Amino acid sequence: MGSEPRNSVGHLLEKLALLSKNFSGGEAIIEGRLRPLSERKRIGKITRYFHKIGVAAIMLEDSLKVGTKIHIEGATTNFEQEVASMQVDRVEVEEGKSGQEIAIKVKDRVRENDIVYLAE
Repeated sequence: MGSEPRNSVGHLLEKLALLSKNFSGGEAIIEGRLRPLSERKRIGKITRYFHKIGVAAIMLEDSLKVGTKIHIEGATTNFEQEVASMQVDRVEVEEGKSGQEIAIKVKDRVRENDIVYLAE
């Protein structure tokens, strides 16, 4: 299998086998690197998604400021973005605190119970 061309099915299966052997389930691939999930800082959880306007409501478990880069992850969600603006009770704010439900514009569809992490 080691002498097959780089893009052959055999080569790709070999790479997948190596990755799955090293992947214990307590890790995630972040920016192309395998990292322990414990290294990621959880910021909150998606409580609602308004698809017509592309806005997500997030119940914060930690503080979050405008300009911060976040990573949203769920069963079918996985992307990073910068928080461009934020609202609490339809009022623009620069920072949300733990226990507040905030609303932010998101670049892709999210789902209820997706987790929001601080991106590195």
